[in-house]
Amino acid sequence: MNEKKLINEQLLKGVLLNFIAFTVIFTIFAITIFTTLKVYIYSSSNNELLKEKERYLMMDSFPPKTIKAKEDIGKPDIKTDNIRQMQSPRIIQIEWSTDGKIVTEEAMGEFYKNYTSEITLNKNNLNTIYEITLNNQYKYRTITFETTTSEGETRYIQLLINVDSESEILNNFLSILSIGTILTILLSIIASYLLSKMAMKPVVRSMEKQTEFVQNASHELRTPLTIIQAKQELLLQEPDAKIVDKAEEIMLTLNETKRLTKMTKDLMLLARSDSNTMNIQKEKTDIDEMIKEITKPYSEIAEMEDKKLILNLNYKEKINIDSNKIHQVLIILLDNALKYTEKKDIIEVITENKEGKCIIYVKDTGIGIKDEAINHVFERFYREDKARQRESGGSGLGLAIANCIVQAHNGVIKATHNTPKGTIFSIKLPK
Repeated sequence: MNEKKLINEQLLKGVLLNFIAFTVIFTIFAITIFTTLKVYIYSSSNNELLKEKERYLMMDSFPPKTIKAKEDIGKPDIKTDNIRQMQSPRIIQIEWSTDGKIVTEEAMGEFYKNYTSEITLNKNNLNTIYEITLNNQYKYRTITFETTTSEGETRYIQLLINVDSESEILNNFLSILSIGTILTILLSIIASYLLSKMAMKPVVRSMEKQTEFVQNASHELRTPLTIIQAKQELLLQEPDAKIVDKAEEIMLTLNETKRLTKMTKDLMLLARSDSNTMNIQKEKTDIDEMIKEITKPYSEIAEMEDKKLILNLNYKEKINIDSNKIHQVLIILLDNALKYTEKKDIIEVITENKEGKCIIYVKDTGIGIKDEAINHVFERFYREDKARQRESGGSGLGLAIANCIVQAHNGVIKATHNTPKGTIFSIKLPK
């Protein structure tokens, strides 16, 4: 129950963190897009205002009285006329006096009557483009700058350009962005949950395996400890008995102690493998010669049990491995082969150089492994026939250890069915 609660808490935390991450990313993305679009949309209007300001300053709006030649009287000022012709029809011009009064009301016509009551001279934002709203609905971009008449009087010129269409585009885009934000929030919650659940899967599997491992280890350790305790209590009941009379009980206690010691070592090796601290010391090794040495005692045992051990060694090269660890793997496979074969059965060890890798096969014609068990044989404490394993002193850790060692060498170990009967264990090791 505590584990389930912890998993749910971690899942909720993962959902929250992922949701925050998605929200922050989308918010930054949305703000960036909106700001960029706003700058882009208003850039054209801003440029028109700035160009109009430059034209106005270039134009002699208030020319001093000068005497022209008779032939020039009545002719327009070419420079001023050209500049006036370039003025944008979208732009409205207001001329202010220093005391904040509009001095061009007649030229402004209807605009002056309808809207100028809402406009005041703002001397704090000279030469700066900003936005104003007239009649609570019409939006204008405006800039105000200072100029001087030919008589030396100070005037303030305010240029306005209507940006209702640009504002409408931005408002529509903001509405779309708002809808997109709501949808994104909903999708973020779903995506956050799915991603957190996926991220939690290996954690859940690890916790389940850890719980199973502890339960199995406790169960396996309890059996020899119970036997040792029972036998020791029997010995204490007869303190005057001779050792020779209690040899069987003492021998059984020693055997269980050895089994307990071996299991403890196996568990420590698996623990080191889980924490990636397994010490692998590789060296160039003649794998064929090593297998010959390992199988010598097994050949004798096989012969005594009326079985046959055959070597078919064809690798013919040295390989970079931890010879002690690979020795342990082969011992595990050969022990299993002898345990699960009967009289007249054959055990064959084969090596070959294939696809640039060293392949080792340990084949037998024994009782084999059931289809439903073939994919579980490398799991810790897994035993297809638990009663038979206990009789043979197995703990279900051997093949798990072999798998860890092979993986530590960046290799692969597999179990397959032998035809017509038996099992094939194949080890694929890189050079």
